[in-house]
Amino acid sequence: MTTGLGLRAQGSRATWRLRPGAATSCSKYAERDGAKASGAGVGPRASNKCRAVLGLSLLLVAGFAQTAAAQDTRLLIISGVGGDDEHTAQFHKWADLVIDGVKKSGLPEADIAYLADAPEQDAAHKAVRSTKENIAKAFADITAKSKPGDEVFVLLIGHGSFDGKESAFNIPGPDMTAADFGVFLDKLSSQRIIFVNTSSSSGPFVDALKKPGRTIVTATKTGGEHNEPRFAGYFIEALASDEADRDRNGRVSVGEAFDYAAARVKDAYDKEHHIQTEHAVLEDGSQGKLAATLFLTPDKAKAALAQTTDPAMRALLEEQAAINRDIEALRLIKDGMDPAEYDKRFEKLATDLALKTKEIRDREAQK
Repeated sequence: MTTGLGLRAQGSRATWRLRPGAATSCSKYAERDGAKASGAGVGPRASNKCRAVLGLSLLLVAGFAQTAAAQDTRLLIISGVGGDDEHTAQFHKWADLVIDGVKKSGLPEADIAYLADAPEQDAAHKAVRSTKENIAKAFADITAKSKPGDEVFVLLIGHGSFDGKESAFNIPGPDMTAADFGVFLDKLSSQRIIFVNTSSSSGPFVDALKKPGRTIVTATKTGGEHNEPRFAGYFIEALASDEADRDRNGRVSVGEAFDYAAARVKDAYDKEHHIQTEHAVLEDGSQGKLAATLFLTPDKAKAALAQTTDPAMRALLEEQAAINRDIEALRLIKDGMDPAEYDKRFEKLATDLALKTKEIRDREAQK
């Protein structure tokens, strides 16, 4: 795979070299600081900003290359203690929206695990009770099934608490702390993790769980933000519809869902002229760039691949998926590129994608 910075992956390994002209954007920083960058790499006197840009780009693209090949998504929804009938019903409704949405988009039922406080209220989705023991078993099952590069999406729906030192998610029996979840996530070291805690007082989960390859989302910034957050409903609304699909690619990324929900929360407080008591956080180690490439719903080309036996159509769909991956990789390193070079490369990829999509439609019309 070739990226917009002129970096090329050698096979499936994360080894990279700079191609001629790759340091275009870096040169701008170097020249400004009296340094010089060449196509062979960054000169020893290149500015710290220049090295930081290329360093971040290399890290992002290398991480993306390791997972850009065929990957599966595993979804684990954990609905905690409702506390009353109204909240219990609401938590089930939100979980149902997500599950129904991802199944409709092609995520296999076998890759969806759902745990709830009152599973008897949701027999249609084969929920089990969200106790610590069952949560441990669900993570063990996911760990056993997941390949390197797979995405594991964990969504917590419910109430949270904070004792001044540690934040916890409220479940039947002993609550689950961030450290408890960390034990399970550490066993998924070769997978990309999306961990979303939509409960109150969830902020401390960020520092407790953040690591390379993980995207952590919390409904609050601190443990002290203990009021019931509105973020949960808006984030789930974003996942379950296409309203948050800002780039109109047919899928809502984690980054898009977060931005949509955070904006809706702010708007709600502003309209009521109330002080905002919750501030959601997204931490992916790359200022949201990684989150922009993570999706709960499967790639449509991948879903179509699983349903076709036509060799010619399979080849077209694989080429379409490869172009989509190249676009995602390019977006990851946009900030490290000369804007004109980015626009040029993006326009070419977008054109290639449009032409490939037309080929697919023409092939479908022949059937």
